[in-house]
Amino acid sequence: MTDTPNGWTRRQWLQLTAAGTVQAASLMTARAEAAAPAQLGVQLYTVREQVKTQAQATLKAIADIGYREIELFELNTLAAIAPMAKALGLTPVSIHIPAPLVTGNWDAWGGASGAGATAIGTLDKAFDAAHSNGLKYAVVSYLQPAERGTSAAAYEKFADQLNRAGETAQKAGLTLGYHNHGFEFAPMGDDKRPIDILLSRLDPSLARLELDVFWVSITGADPVELIAKSKGRIALLHLKDKAKGAPRETDERKVAKATFAEVGNGALDFPAILKAAQVSGVEHYFVEQDQTPGDPIVSLRQSYDYLHKLA
Repeated sequence: MTDTPNGWTRRQWLQLTAAGTVQAASLMTARAEAAAPAQLGVQLYTVREQVKTQAQATLKAIADIGYREIELFELNTLAAIAPMAKALGLTPVSIHIPAPLVTGNWDAWGGASGAGATAIGTLDKAFDAAHSNGLKYAVVSYLQPAERGTSAAAYEKFADQLNRAGETAQKAGLTLGYHNHGFEFAPMGDDKRPIDILLSRLDPSLARLELDVFWVSITGADPVELIAKSKGRIALLHLKDKAKGAPRETDERKVAKATFAEVGNGALDFPAILKAAQVSGVEHYFVEQDQTPGDPIVSLRQSYDYLHKLA
């Protein structure tokens, strides 16, 4: 059967146009045109256990695969990891920071007198440390269950706090980000979702999203659709796949370890995701896998190999 210029068969094209599925046609175009990001990175949370005792060997393994950027997951190891990574040809781009540096609510994280809070210090010190090590982004990583709001007003307040922290980040030479999980997609009592409030209230000139496509998808939302309608608001993207047939869930604590999969080994349409991200203005892409079935370096290699086959 003769193919159309887009690479579809005539039968596929007739089926699409007959059904009026313009969105499906767009996704097929995205699949044909998407390519792997030129500077693919790794969120080091994937190898969190390995970097504790074998940091240099782990970073070298990541560089040897072909990754060129990294995102750090804690401030306490920044001073040691960043120069080590640079020496191996890896560019530290961003780092995750705890929410209490922005909200002041350390009680949900074990209290302000805890070792973690004491070592981190203030928001200004965290930003100064990130900037002095050449990073571009500081990303609020997570809201503990105890500090999450149950109303639109609570998330409006949080968005305002992020905007103010974004002003401080700009003065330090950084851009502030916020990383989603699943709870932001759970409807609240007023039928609004936290993600909708954050997207509408965050000033993209001050605070942008680091969108995790796994967590978007596991809730039943469509990451391609969300990326497409959030042009200019998403600066960073976390790439991880979701096991086929995984049940919907907005509570990340209930997601089984086996639900996480290497990019290309699950249910997500990464060609369409990457195409939407390119159009939307995403700047950096990090492969992350919260749980791996074995050696995380092996999983990172599988994700890398799949993504570069798209080029």
